[in-house]
Amino acid sequence: MRPPSLTTRRMAAVSVSLVLAAGAAACGPEDNDAKSSGGDSTPHKGGTLTVLNSNPQQDFDPARLYTSGGGNVPSLVFRTLTTRNRENGAAGAEVVPDLATDTGRPNKDATVWTYTLKAGLKYEDGTAITSADVKYGIERSFAPELSGGAPYLRDWLVGAADYQGPYKDKKGLAAIGTPDARTLVFHLNKPEGEFPYLATQTQFTPVPKAKDTGTKYEEHPVSSGPYQVVTNENDGEHLVLERNKYWSASTDAERKAYPDKIDVKSGLDSSVINQRLSASQGADSAAVTTDTNLGPAELAKVTGDKELADRVGTGHFGYTNYIAFNPTVKPFNNVKVRQAISYAIDRSSVVNAAGGSALAESATTFLPNQKSFGYEPYDLFPAGATGNAAKAKELLKQAGHPNGLTVTLTHSNAKDFETSPEIATAIQDALKKAGITVRLQGLEDNDYSDTIHSVKTEPGFFLAHWGADWPSGGPFLAPIFDGRQIVKDGANFNTGLLNDKSVNDEIDAINKLTDLDAAAKRWGALDKKIGEQALTVPLFHPVYKRLYGKDIKSVVISDWTGVLDISQVAVK
Repeated sequence: MRPPSLTTRRMAAVSVSLVLAAGAAACGPEDNDAKSSGGDSTPHKGGTLTVLNSNPQQDFDPARLYTSGGGNVPSLVFRTLTTRNRENGAAGAEVVPDLATDTGRPNKDATVWTYTLKAGLKYEDGTAITSADVKYGIERSFAPELSGGAPYLRDWLVGAADYQGPYKDKKGLAAIGTPDARTLVFHLNKPEGEFPYLATQTQFTPVPKAKDTGTKYEEHPVSSGPYQVVTNENDGEHLVLERNKYWSASTDAERKAYPDKIDVKSGLDSSVINQRLSASQGADSAAVTTDTNLGPAELAKVTGDKELADRVGTGHFGYTNYIAFNPTVKPFNNVKVRQAISYAIDRSSVVNAAGGSALAESATTFLPNQKSFGYEPYDLFPAGATGNAAKAKELLKQAGHPNGLTVTLTHSNAKDFETSPEIATAIQDALKKAGITVRLQGLEDNDYSDTIHSVKTEPGFFLAHWGADWPSGGPFLAPIFDGRQIVKDGANFNTGLLNDKSVNDEIDAINKLTDLDAAAKRWGALDKKIGEQALTVPLFHPVYKRLYGKDIKSVVISDWTGVLDISQVAVK
C-alpha cells in the first residue's frame, strides 16, 4: 500500500512514502467531531470542497485502481459490495455493508459467499444497478488492458487463473453466479474468511456493460456513489465531481456527501500544499489533502501556533517500516548475526530520523499495534530505547565474529523518511557501537524497488516497508511470510524467502475463520512465532499529520486509512 494517499499494498510496498495511505490504538484528532474554526459547528450541505494533492488520481477506472477500503476520492464515485466503517479510530477498522444488505453470507467452510443488493440502487443516469453489473465490473478487471487492481480475485475465484476478461472471453466467470437481479454468489478455490474485506476493493464496483468504453472509461465512469465525474484532465491531475442526483442516502449509511462540488487539484509540491492549507485563504479555507503529510520542520511550526495546531488531523494506518534480511546471503544466513543486529538497533535514533515521536512510533512487532490486526505485544530481542550493544557483541562472538564484521545496507535515496538516507545513517551509527561497520548503498527509487523485489538481486540487508490492503493480519503477514507467495520471476515481497510448512498451514487455518476477532488473535500469535526467526527488525510505525483548511468541519480519521475521510467532510 502507499501511505497517506491510501492506495495500495503493492505501491506502498514498492515505492512508498505512504501510504498511506495508512502505535497504540490509532485515533483521530483530539476533537474529531465537526471541528471548525468557530461559530456553528454543525455540518451542513453545500459549498465546494477543494482537495490539494501531490499525486494525480491516475487510472480513474474501478478495474485499475488498487485501494484500501475503496480509497478516498474513488469511494465518492464508486460504491462496492462492502466498505469501511466511516468512524474515528478503531471503530473505523470494521467492514460494513455498502451496495449489499450485509457483509456477505458464507457457506460452512467459507468457500461460497452470497450477497444481496439493496433495493432501489441507481446509477447517475437513473438506471437500476443489478447483480449482473457487479459481475461485469469484476470481470473487466481481468482484462490485461485494465490491469492494476488488487490481484486476489485471480487467485481466489474458481477458474479465474487464466481468465482474460470479457473483451476476449465473452462467456464470463462461472465462479460468479447471478441467480436474479439482486443476488451474487461467489465460488472460491479455498476458504477465505476475509472475503468481506476484499469486497471493499473498487473491482467490486458495478459497471453497466452498455456504457463500458474500455480504456476510455476512466474519463467518465458511470457513478454509483454520491458524486459523478464532470471533469478529468491530464489523467486525474484535475478532477471535478458534482452531485449524482440519483444517489440516495437511504441506501448509503456511510457517505455523508455534504459538499455540492469537489475540486481535486494534483501535481502540487508538498510544501506548497502545506503553505496553502496553513494560509487558508479563499477556496483554500475549505481545502484538505489526502496524500500530503506535515514534515518535521513544518510540524514544529504548526505546533507553536494554536490555531494551526487545532487544524491538524492525526491518524494511524496499518504500516510497518523494517529492516529485511536475506538469509541466503552471508553473514545473514547465521541467525545469531540477525539477532545481534536486532539487539543493536537504537530505535530512538531511528524514530528521530523519521521525524520524531510525533511522526513515528517505535515498533518491536511486525504487525501494526492495532487490535484489528491481532496485535500481540512482544519484544524478542530487547534493545531498550537506545540499543543493547553488549548483547549484540556477545552474539557476534558466538557467530564467529569476535572482532565484529562489515556489512552493506541497501536503502532508497528518496526523501521519504522511511527507507531513505536518514534512517540508514541512524542504523549505521547504532551498529557501529556493537562493532558492526555498515557501508551504505543508496539507490534511486525505481532501481531500489526493482533490486529489493527480485529474488535474483535481493541484497542481504536492506530497508523495507509494508502496508495492509485491509486492517487484518492476513494481507500483512501472508505476502511477506507465506512461502507459496515467493515469486522467482517477478515482483517478490517475501523478503526473508521463508517457506515454513507450519507457517503456511497456520495461514490456511486462519483463512478459514469467519469470526474475524478469533482470526485476529491467531494472526497475533503467528506474528510472534515468525518473529523468533529474526528475518526482520521492526523499526517504527508512521503517524500521519495532515493540515486542513479553517472552514473544514466533520473530520473523521479511521484506523483503516489513517487519513481524513472526505466522504464525511463538510465546508462552512
